[in-house]
This record gives sequence, structure tokens and C-alpha cells, in this order.
Amino acid sequence: MTTLVSSTDTLTRDALAVLQPGFLGTTAPDWLLRHIGEGLSSVGLFGRNIASPEQLAALTARLRAERDDVLVAIDEEGGDVTRLEVRHGSSFPGNYALGTVDDLDLTRDVARELGRRLAECGVNLNWAPSADVNSNRDNPVIGVRSFGADPELVARHTAAYVEGLQSAGVAACTKHFPGHGDTAVDSHHSMPRIDVGLDTLHARDLLPFRAAITAGSKSVMSAHILLPALDPNRPATLSPQILTGLLREELGFDGLIVTDGMEMQAIASTYGIERGSVLAIAAGADAICVGGGLADEETVLRLRDALVAAVRDGELPEERLVDAAARVRALADWTLRVRGASEPGAASQEGTAPGTAIGLVAARRALRVTGTVRPLDSAPYVAAFTPVANIAVGDETPWGVAAELGRLLPGTETGAYNGAGIAGTDTGALVAKVLAAAGGRTIVAVVRDLHRHVWMSDALDAVIAARPETVVVEMGVNEAEPRGVLHIATHGAARVCGLAAAEIIAGRTD
Repeated sequence: MTTLVSSTDTLTRDALAVLQPGFLGTTAPDWLLRHIGEGLSSVGLFGRNIASPEQLAALTARLRAERDDVLVAIDEEGGDVTRLEVRHGSSFPGNYALGTVDDLDLTRDVARELGRRLAECGVNLNWAPSADVNSNRDNPVIGVRSFGADPELVARHTAAYVEGLQSAGVAACTKHFPGHGDTAVDSHHSMPRIDVGLDTLHARDLLPFRAAITAGSKSVMSAHILLPALDPNRPATLSPQILTGLLREELGFDGLIVTDGMEMQAIASTYGIERGSVLAIAAGADAICVGGGLADEETVLRLRDALVAAVRDGELPEERLVDAAARVRALADWTLRVRGASEPGAASQEGTAPGTAIGLVAARRALRVTGTVRPLDSAPYVAAFTPVANIAVGDETPWGVAAELGRLLPGTETGAYNGAGIAGTDTGALVAKVLAAAGGRTIVAVVRDLHRHVWMSDALDAVIAARPETVVVEMGVNEAEPRGVLHIATHGAARVCGLAAAEIIAGRTD
């Protein structure tokens, strides 16, 4: 049964209820357990909190020993953004690969299997899927996290993903409302601005969110973006016109509205997290996501006290905070009902083993191959041209084809090359390093979003000019013209995408 400390007043409990904080470590700290007992209704998990499925199941069980209906949330999109498999790469391709295949049953099945694994580990709220239409090919933060650039395709796959995930008993959190696809700025760093008219927003960006709402998405995550056509003054997360007027009243969404991380610079550097959190709840948000970068008790106390003070000062209507807390508890009740009587235990080895069937099947189907397939019979040299990872993806998750090729072709070697300091004639020095390291071996050049990085494109062209037999693997958004004797577009950099490409290169396909 849910336990609350009797000395904690209702206002403070409601302020705690709307927070979704993170923490450090693979076990729950005492301060977190104490605040759960005092009314904290949600906890956010990140890669730093996960060592294994068994450890994760034990962690969530410990949280539920304090409060049986606690929401345990995670940012598990599959593909490039994985927390369950942060140290070795996802067993599932991401949205871009699924959109490329364009099989709704496959998308639904992938989401269902991902949800099943989360549920087995005791996770009941997933900050996914991304419903952003990747209409800006230079978008630095969405890219392969989107199903694609076609609004109708994104809409139908968003709905299928929501259905699949929630059929496994895990609440979906469709993001980033009202659409982060047409940005050239990452809101982790600063405030993006989208200057398009209402007609475009409704026909393009809002279409997938309408589909998600129709499909029954239990929650929606707001974006820290400025859309002057909707609100010229405040970003979506802090805008009553967008969260209450558009999402609640016009689109008819009645579930939980969650903010994107309040420590992201689009909010933190402009409003501060305390002020931003008060404005977000006042605007219509119900839950404050924080903890990706701020993961301590002090953050929880600061936000709790800011919300309480705002109510007492008349800045935040108490009924708005009460309503927000009630929506959090309503979602918690739903997860409790769908979980049923059984408590999550240690996840089965079959369910959590890397590369189980559905993810690899999807990754193989997402491949697009151009050129001549001549399977290698000797170990190649893998040159990984590595861009800076965006914060959502992180740099701790390995990607590429070298590890998988090494298993299929023992002796495979690899080197990573980035664009730091590369300009003009410096490209020649980088290419010389690649050629020297490769020696007489076939080069497999791995790139990511080639169209966005001039240094990478120039270096790749120079490598191909020197070694025409070079194989190219594009693991990001596939916008550049295919090049190389063999070009493989994986439509994502998940581990299974690398495995699917390695199978082609080594001739190990069925």
C-alpha cells in the first residue's frame, strides 16, 4: 500500500507528486526513498542507474517497497537513445529505421517487445516515442530519432508505437510537443525557434500528436522551443496557449503532460529551473522532468519549495497544482491496474539477451544497399568518422560496425577519426592517417549524418579516391549521395543496425 508521512502537508505532497527527479548510482539513495514516502510519485532512470536487468528489477522493487504505485520512468527510445543497453548498444533499431521499413505491424511489435522488457524490469513509463517530423535535414538533435520527414508516415508509426508499448503495460510519453523536427538548434544548449505559420504546424508537426492522442497515449512531453505563431513570448513548455489552449482544449488531450528536462539550457539559462518549473505547472504541465544533469536531493527540495512558495504567494493557483498532482496519480493508478497482482522480478535471459529476433529482423529490413556486394573474406580496417554526439544520445553508447565485423571476421581493426581542427588541407593529414592505418586491407568507412559534416564528406571522398574498393556504411540520416563500391544505409546506429550491416559486408546473410 502507498505510505505517506503524516507530518507532510497536502500542499507539499502535491508539490512532490509533480516532480520526476533522477539520482546517481544503481541503488536508491536514502533521500529518494524518504521523499517517496513523503509523496514523491515519480522517479526518472538514466543509463547511470542501470547495470543489468536483474539489478534494475531489484532497484524498482525497492522503490515500490516505499510506494507501490510509484511511476518509474526512463528515456528508452531504442535505436541511438538507449538506457537499458547504454554500455553495448540497443537490441532494437530506432524510429528512422522503422519508418524506412514502413510496416506498422513491425513497429507495433518492436514497441511491444521493448515495453515487455521494460515492464519485466519494473519500468512503467517510457519517455517515448519521438513524434517529431524531421523536416529540417540539418536537425542536430532529432534526426534518426524521428520516423522520417513525411508527416503522415510519422503519424501512423507514432500511433503504432504507442499501441505496442502500452499493450505491454508501459505508458507512452509522446514527444516533443508541438514538434522539434524543424530546428537547427539543440534545446539542450539553447532555445530553438520555429518560424512557420499555423497552417504548416497543423498539417505537419501536429499531425503525429493527433494520431498519438487518438491511439490513447497516456502522456505527452513538451518541447523547449519557441513557436511565435502559437506564442511569441514563451517556449512551449511554459506556454498556457500551447499546453492548455492547444494540447488540452483544441486537441482534447486528457492525459499527463510532462516537461522535457528542466535543466536543459533552453529553460535553465533563460528562466532558471525553479522559475521555469512554476511557469510550466501554471501553463498546464503536470509533471516536471529533471535529473538528467541534476540528480540530487537539493534539486528536489529547491523545486518542491519553489512550487509551494508560488502557491502561497498567489503566483500559482493551488487548484492547478492539485489538478497536476491528480493527473500524476491517475497515471500511477493505471500502471498499477495493468501490472496486476504480480510484482516484477528478474527479467528472463531470453527477454533481455542482445539481438533477440524482432530487433534484428527489423534492422535487417531497414538496410538499403547500393553498389556491388562482394563479401569480404579477410579482416578489413574500419575507419569510423565520428561526429560529436548530441546530449540525448550521449557518448557512452558504442556504435558502428567494427565490433560486429570483428566477430564475423577476426582480426578486424578500427580507428576513430573526428573533425576537430579539420579545415582545408588538414583533410589530407587525416586521410593519410586512415590509409597508413589500413595498410593493404579493405577499408570500411563508417559515417553518421554525412550530409551535415563537410569535413567528413571531404575526408570520405579522398579515401574513396585513393581506395576505390572502399565500403561505406551510413549510420545516420541517409541524405548524402551513395558512394563507395558498396554503400549500406542502416538508418540508425543501434548495435543491431551495425550487426545487420556487418552481415552484408562479411557475406553472412541467410
